[in-house]
Amino acid sequence: MQVGIVGLPNVGKTTLFNALTGAEAEVASYPFCTIEPNIGVVEVPDERLLRLSEMIRPQRTVPTTIKFLDVAGLVRGSSHGEGLGNQFLAKIREADAIAQVVRCFEREDISHVEGELSPLRDIEIVETELLLADLAVVERRLDKARGAGRSGDEKAKKRVQGLEKIKEHLQRGKLARLLPLDEDEQKLMEELSLLTRKPTIYVANVSEDALDEKSQERLREIFDKARDNGAEVVIVAAKFESELAQLESEERKEFLREEGLEESGLDQFIKASYKLLDLVTFFTTVGPEVRAWTINKGTRAPQAAGKVHSDMERGFIRAEVVSYGDLLAAGSVTRARELGIYRLEGKDYVVQDGDVTYFRFAV
Repeated sequence: MQVGIVGLPNVGKTTLFNALTGAEAEVASYPFCTIEPNIGVVEVPDERLLRLSEMIRPQRTVPTTIKFLDVAGLVRGSSHGEGLGNQFLAKIREADAIAQVVRCFEREDISHVEGELSPLRDIEIVETELLLADLAVVERRLDKARGAGRSGDEKAKKRVQGLEKIKEHLQRGKLARLLPLDEDEQKLMEELSLLTRKPTIYVANVSEDALDEKSQERLREIFDKARDNGAEVVIVAAKFESELAQLESEERKEFLREEGLEESGLDQFIKASYKLLDLVTFFTTVGPEVRAWTINKGTRAPQAAGKVHSDMERGFIRAEVVSYGDLLAAGSVTRARELGIYRLEGKDYVVQDGDVTYFRFAV
């Protein structure tokens, strides 16, 4: 699972990336500091995994993860080769979701490529560049499809119609994810891997003390924009989070408690990314290891078993399942089995978020 981090230069993308990953990618107060993409893998915070580990006391506790990709900032004209961002759009196409960092902080010592601070304008610049890049992809595919469509093949004709529908939508300045599609058009859209089709989070990068009326108005505008564009919003003070990330785990928790916060902005962002991808987590507690596994919502038991090992999917017999809540209430795996709260589920069972599962299979 991968989330691509995009935005204009000097909005705090790499500062956010460093805070997330503990990396030390270069950060500077001038545009285009990021030359090569920065890639980092981040653990998904999950209190349930910690509680299970406290109960079972395994030798290893393995969380699930998300990969973040930070690329050079986009500018006006990136889709036509301006700046450095365009050369990395192919990498972003490989991502499952997009996090667009939006600058909401005032800093005289950090230049803004557009001069005056305006989060809504910045969102529109980035999305326009993504739209233009998508349009170029659709037009190339359409040229090829029209050639095949002249043969009279009905499937080819339908493909041309679908591409023309998508092209017309993009030309009106509408994001691909806002276009209603039938089943065949949906398959075509997935094949195109359009940037504006991907689930998106606006990461409002604020200053630590962004409580004034002007800052609040900017945030309200971003939330309104997200509602119209089918996006989510997370508020993060990236500079503060990068400093917080330098503390040891217990120090960080203590600081958050003193501030009256249950979790950091980074944890909220990671969880929002996970939720945006429509993912669920199940757990295994076999031998010396307690582990979290990531699957798409709606995954059936054999395919979930295949995440653990391909042999488990091929030889799947059944799954023994208990919900995290029921297991926690029982106090131990042994007690849960004594109480008979483990359920036997077959091949049609859809694994639920928080299931603690033991797969039985034949080799």
